[in-house]
Amino acid sequence: MTNTFEHIKPSDHPEKPSRKKPIFPVNERLRAYLINYGREVNLPASYQDLQRFIYTSPIKDKNGKDTSWERVSYDLKEWSFLKENLVRNYAILKTKGDMSFIDHLDVAGIDFCYFGNSQPFRIRIVNKFNENYDHYYIKQADASRIYGLELEHLHSPNRMSYFTDKTTLIEEHIPGIPGDIFIKDYLYAENTNQIRLAKEFVKFNERCFIHLLGDMRSYNFVVNITPDIEGFQYRIRAIDFDQQSYEGRKNLYLPQFFKENKPFVDIVLKHLNKKSIAQYQAEERTMMTFRLASSRYRVKEILDIMRTDTISQPDKIEQLKKELSEHFGNTNVFNNAKTMGQVVKIQMKKTLQKNLMLIPKTKIRFDD
Repeated sequence: MTNTFEHIKPSDHPEKPSRKKPIFPVNERLRAYLINYGREVNLPASYQDLQRFIYTSPIKDKNGKDTSWERVSYDLKEWSFLKENLVRNYAILKTKGDMSFIDHLDVAGIDFCYFGNSQPFRIRIVNKFNENYDHYYIKQADASRIYGLELEHLHSPNRMSYFTDKTTLIEEHIPGIPGDIFIKDYLYAENTNQIRLAKEFVKFNERCFIHLLGDMRSYNFVVNITPDIEGFQYRIRAIDFDQQSYEGRKNLYLPQFFKENKPFVDIVLKHLNKKSIAQYQAEERTMMTFRLASSRYRVKEILDIMRTDTISQPDKIEQLKKELSEHFGNTNVFNNAKTMGQVVKIQMKKTLQKNLMLIPKTKIRFDD
C-alpha cells in the first residue's frame, strides 16, 4: 500500500475543490434503501418551509467578523408553524418520534448558511427549564451527500444520525472543535499531545481516501478531545459530506494536500517517521475491514445502488480513474469503471483487499 505522506513537504500541492457542485436527486433505489433502514420518515417541517423567510441579518463571530451564517426571520404565521414543527423534527431525530418530551423544548433561532452546496439551515433548540441548547441541520437532500453519510456510518468509528423526507435531509449536530479553530487555539497549547494528534490525522487522512470523501479542509471537520489516564486522546470527525466522490483530482480526497491543513501535516512530518505513518495507516485499514465484515451486506447494498447512480460528471470520473491508477502503480483495475460509484467500490477493494484476506470466512465480495 502506498504511503501517501511519503513524498510531500508541508507546503506542497495546495488544493481547492470545485466552486459549485450540483445537487443530485435521490433515485428510486436509494429511496427504497432509506425506507428499508428507517432513514426515510415524514417530517413535520421541510427545507422548503424554511425558505419562506422575509429577511436576514448577518451573524458575526466573537471578534466581530462576518461569518457565512445569517439569522433568518419570518412573519408571525410562519414562525408559529415552524416553532411547533421544528421541535417535532428534533424529536424524530433524537427519540425516533417520541413526542412526550417536546413541551419543554423551544426554537431559539434559525440560521441560514449561504456558503456551500447544501445551503443548510441551522436550528437552535433550547430546553425552557434549564436553558440547555442543542442544534440540528436541515438541508437539501443530495444523493452524493447521503452516500457519504451512510459510508461514514457503516465504515468509520462514528455513527451518523440523519433522516430524509423526499427533498429534505435533517442531520444531528456533530460536536467538536472545528479544525480551523483547533489550529488557532489548541494545536500549539502546552498540554496538547501533538504526537497523538499526528497519529489521528494520518488515520483520518486514510479514512477519507478509502471512501473518496473530498474537501476535508480544516473547517469541514472537528476535533474531539477525550481525557485519558495519561493526557488526552483525539478523534477527527468529518462534518461536511457535500463532496463525497464528486471531484476528479485524487488529491482532493487526501486532507494532507489542503493548505488549510498545513499545520496538521507539519506535526505529522515533525513527529512521525515513515514506518510510524505506515503502521497507523495499516491500523486504520484493519479497523475499517472489521467494520466492513460486520456490516458487509448493508455495505454491499449501498455500493450496488451507488454504482448505478449519477453523482459526478464524466470528465471528473475519467480524471480520477487515471490519477488513482497512477497512484497505485499504473494499475488497470479502474479502466472499466463507468460511474463514480464503481470507482468508489474499486477503491475500497484496492485499499482493503489484503486486510480482507486476513479475516476468515467473511466471504466479502466487491465484484460487480
